[in-house]
Amino acid sequence: MPARFWNDDDGQKYHNAYFNKFDGIWAHGDFMLVNPKSKGILMLGRSDGTLNPSGVRFGSAEIYNIVEEFDEISDSVCVGQRTPDRSEERVILFLKMVTGELSQDLIKRLVSTIRSRLSARHVPALILPISDIPYTVNGKKVEVAIKRILVGEEVRNKGALVNPESLELYKNIQETQVW
Repeated sequence: MPARFWNDDDGQKYHNAYFNKFDGIWAHGDFMLVNPKSKGILMLGRSDGTLNPSGVRFGSAEIYNIVEEFDEISDSVCVGQRTPDRSEERVILFLKMVTGELSQDLIKRLVSTIRSRLSARHVPALILPISDIPYTVNGKKVEVAIKRILVGEEVRNKGALVNPESLELYKNIQETQVW
């Protein structure tokens, strides 16, 4: 457990990052199992980063591993978007290009690679261009904030981001409104 954040003299960023979910209880966002006999802890991964389209559970890292092989793409962020009644989820992949625009040819090659290496159910429902990807001061992609924006929720704790202005890019994208 970190003791504090750099440049957070009043402790507000630290509190918002770890103590906002449950009052007075540290919540770091990872799932874990505690062995009832040994009391050992098994870390299972991010609780807020699991994608679940059509009942297939996987992590965004599976998509990132493939996207990183494409030289035309400088960065990406892969998030789930839930229906208003929260009964279904689709995967949206945002791509930041090195130069130029996102082409249909690149989308076809990416879809083909994801389908052949993972499965058809891993293929994102939408693959969209974006000019910036939000990151925390610790260098982590900010998937949860984008998920919140896509369902019309307010994003808290923007102070933990290096580039909070990038969140505006994810609002009112026409393709994400039709669901």
